[in-house]
Amino acid sequence: MTSRSEPATRAPRLTADGAPVEVRRSARRTRTVAAFWENGTAVVAIPARFTAAQESEWVHRMLEKLHRQGERRSRKGKRQPATDAALAAHAADLSAQYFGGRAVPTSVRWVSNQNSRWGSATPSEGSIRLSDKLKAMPQWVIDYVLLHELAHLLVAGHNAAFWKLLEGYPETDRAKAFLEGVSFATSRGLDPDAVPAADAD
Repeated sequence: MTSRSEPATRAPRLTADGAPVEVRRSARRTRTVAAFWENGTAVVAIPARFTAAQESEWVHRMLEKLHRQGERRSRKGKRQPATDAALAAHAADLSAQYFGGRAVPTSVRWVSNQNSRWGSATPSEGSIRLSDKLKAMPQWVIDYVLLHELAHLLVAGHNAAFWKLLEGYPETDRAKAFLEGVSFATSRGLDPDAVPAADAD
């Protein structure tokens, strides 16, 4: 008597930034493979005839392509808006890289109601909020703001111990100057997006 095993549950695919991945098979698609973002999901469209091995290979290739495209957008000051889940996953990576994983937020999310601050943290709750105005800025600026708020989970004030935590991030001074420049322009009614941006590299 043979027993029928239950089909294995496939873990959901995620991009390197923690965004969900959807694979779409199409009978009308015979040779070409495409990848694009749709409502925060990385969609990879492949021919219906592809084997599981071909699917795995092409999904990997196309996610790499989307990642490279995202890096190019970041260098130009434009990037694909991240989901809250992707932002939280990235915050965890930054905490591990720069703070030994000691800063552990309970939530990290984009908000649209912060007009006077780029980010805020509530250490007692472990929550971090980033202004969605940051989404159009270079990734190294977003990383600085995230690290700044993560550091506040460890040190509440802006004392010497706080700034010591940020010494390991090489773009701290550059990002502070960038944000000060944006704030200066905005306070005087200038449109920062209308000013030619310097190369972010």
